[in-house]
Parts: sequence; structure tokens; C-alpha cells
Amino acid sequence: MTLISRIAALALLAVIVFATLSPIQMRPHLGDPDFERALAYVLFGVAMGLGFPNRLAGTVTIVVVVAAALELMQLLEPGRHARLSDGSLKALAGILGIVVVHLSLLVASRYWPRRLTLPAE
Repeated sequence: MTLISRIAALALLAVIVFATLSPIQMRPHLGDPDFERALAYVLFGVAMGLGFPNRLAGTVTIVVVVAAALELMQLLEPGRHARLSDGSLKALAGILGIVVVHLSLLVASRYWPRRLTLPAE
């Protein structure tokens, strides 16, 4: 599960980089741009949280740095613009995805019994 989540996180990162830095005409459109941004980063956060379940601070840092770096890189792309509000939305959505995963794992570990092992005879 961890390996699949890590691969999914890399794939989502590639899609996010393409959508963020490509010309506006090549960017996929699903609806409201804020919804698209939030959905992409929530999914990225979920994949990072599942891929690195014991690295809360590291995954949060990566998501925030990716959101900030890609937003700043838009300054280099003609026809694109960098906004603090867009970067903040992306970072907060990614953090939300990570937090949801970590809280779910905490609840699951508390209420689901661990696998029973039989003592050696």
C-alpha cells in the first residue's frame, strides 16, 4: 500500500507540475479553478500521507514547499500569474489531505485490533 501511495504521489505531482506550468490553453479544466487546485492538492496530500505515514512534518513541509515553488515558478511563464491566495489554497488543501490520513490512521489503530499472533509452541 505504501509503495502504491508513493507512486500515486509522484504521478499526482507530475500532473500538478504540468497543470501549473503549462500554457493556460493546455491546462485541463474540470470546473472552478479553485476547486481544481484544492482537489489536486488534497489528493496529493492524501497520497503523501499514505505513502509516508510516519513522517508528518516531512510530508507537510514537502506539500507546502511544492505549492510555494510552483506558484513562484508561474512568474517565469508568460500568460500565467502567481497569487498568494492560490498558493495558500494549494498548501492548505495539501495539509488537509495529510491531516485526514493521519487522523484516520490514528482512529483505525485505536479501534481496529492488531493482527493476532500465536505463541510459539
